Amino acid sequence: MVWFRGLLFTIFMYGSAVVHSTAVILLFWAPLSWRWAAAAAWARSCLWAGRVICGLDVTTEGKENIPDEPAIFLIKHTTALETYWQIEALPISAWVLKRELLYLPIFGWALAVMNSIAIDRGAGGSAVKQVLAQGRERLASGISVCIFPEGTRMPPGETRRYGVSGAALARELGCPIVPVAHNAGDFWPKRGLAKTPGKIRFCIGPSIDPGDRDPREINLVVQEWIETKMGEISSLYPASRS
Repeated sequence: MVWFRGLLFTIFMYGSAVVHSTAVILLFWAPLSWRWAAAAAWARSCLWAGRVICGLDVTTEGKENIPDEPAIFLIKHTTALETYWQIEALPISAWVLKRELLYLPIFGWALAVMNSIAIDRGAGGSAVKQVLAQGRERLASGISVCIFPEGTRMPPGETRRYGVSGAALARELGCPIVPVAHNAGDFWPKRGLAKTPGKIRFCIGPSIDPGDRDPREINLVVQEWIETKMGEISSLYPASRS
């Protein structure tokens, strides 16, 4: 039954993505806020379907930590859930994502008109320069930037060195970094359709001022907050992190 519910939810998620992505594409001429509203409607529908079909009760803590000014959100990445949660929970943002996603029919075209920052993950320093250049433009226009700093989904209890682009952008512009941790991976496995019912906590941390610190040092501060919080809220993290 859990597997079947997961299948129903997956059908709903992708089916509704086609519908709302089409709406986003048709609004290519409109202000970004209109396209964001269409995307946010999809995100809310997925959160609703996840709760009703799979018993995924998503709560967001720390909304008071979202700055009034544009910021850089660095989000732990373990599942597909955080990719749509951020649309509903966070301010209008530009997403840093892998360029290959833009090639997907309909969904990729929608990403292209949402002011996303698409990068070639294998380009090394060139990818960082692209995030810096486009990130400056987005932040200057009042749009925040959302990044999965590990670059790929990580199994609960694991992490890897954070990419430097978000920290470098924050240091250059003096804008705040907001870390986000969550325990979605406890209930939504990386592979398979089954999703275990439970309470998923998204925790938005206090803003981190980059100051004049080296981006690598900034990353260590952000990663320490995220991984420590993950140890507090995720049952799949080693006991030593609790």
